[in-house]
Amino acid sequence: MSDKKIELRYGCNPHQKPAYVYMSKGELPFKVLNGSPGYINMMDALNSWQLVKELKQTLKMPAAASFKHVSPAGAAVAAPMSDELKRAYFVDDRELSPLSTAYARARGADIMSSYGDFAALSDKVDVETARIIRREVSDGIIAPAYDDAALKILSKKRNGRYLVIQMDEDYKPEEYEEKEIFGITLEQKRNNVVPDFSILENVVTEKKDIPENARRDLIVATIAVKYTQSNSICLAYDGQVTGIGAGQQSRVHCVRLAATKSDLWYLRQHPKTLSLDFADGITRSEKNNAVDKYLVEDITDAERKSWEKAFKKVPEKLTAGEKREWLDSLQGVCLSSDAMFPFRDSLDRAASSGVKYVVQAGGSIRDDEVIAAADEYNMVMASSKLRLFHH
Repeated sequence: MSDKKIELRYGCNPHQKPAYVYMSKGELPFKVLNGSPGYINMMDALNSWQLVKELKQTLKMPAAASFKHVSPAGAAVAAPMSDELKRAYFVDDRELSPLSTAYARARGADIMSSYGDFAALSDKVDVETARIIRREVSDGIIAPAYDDAALKILSKKRNGRYLVIQMDEDYKPEEYEEKEIFGITLEQKRNNVVPDFSILENVVTEKKDIPENARRDLIVATIAVKYTQSNSICLAYDGQVTGIGAGQQSRVHCVRLAATKSDLWYLRQHPKTLSLDFADGITRSEKNNAVDKYLVEDITDAERKSWEKAFKKVPEKLTAGEKREWLDSLQGVCLSSDAMFPFRDSLDRAASSGVKYVVQAGGSIRDDEVIAAADEYNMVMASSKLRLFHH
């Protein structure tokens, strides 16, 4: 194969062969340093790369994303982590570089969904980041460069089959892009808008002030939502995504999904969750599964038996009251929507998950009702007039 065309293992499914990635003009802007890519690998790699590149461009901080099935499970910049968050992410035994901090945050946003992820890093991958990725279940990585020692670590992962892609960070795509469905080609201008702080200028609520940390988090949420399959909602806090609701036909269902994930993210930091005493010899993935079952309301008898084996002593689950009290202590969460809110119900649900800052496109016939709901909850809401559908 030439530098213009690479044969892939298969398409979306193993029976879809042959499959290729190629350029109609020029050479491919990436190199495969290790492993053999599949079709979905390449979709995850190319979408996630754009996300971290735009986060770095806008916020001037190292950025990372954890991608699964062409949507981010998590994304983050390199904001320092508390000791509690490090414990919740099982990285309290590591010295973290800025880049590895960003990836630990991105991976920790939705640990269950990140199982078998595709990692994207905005900066040259260092040894600390490679060591964190080495011990997670992950399919591949894309970054602009790799330290020699980091590449050696990653190349040994998955019995030497771990996919490592080096992206040309100076690559600029054509202005127009094509997509073929059922033998028919669609063409559109590429979505080259990079969300920046200008999307927060048109504040439509009674409360107007957006502190710097919330401005950062609204950008994290908006750039993440730009690369999430629509309809989509993203919640962010403390420099990272905390919950994403992707690919739902109803906007309020996107909010419910994102907010539920964000609630679980915060409940993983509850003192009782952090004090769980795991059985000897269980893997990191088994710990993550056990924490998830510890926090969800309803599990079957079969799930309970499996869950109980993960602990030295079966813990008492958090009560509904304990959960509510803990969740009520989280305020200042940011929310970005890839389009307008058609009804106020999205804000009604978001309010119970600590959302206080919102950016959305606006333009609904019920904008007045949506703004009134935001005012009821003392939220600050900006109307960006920017829709970010992604398919």
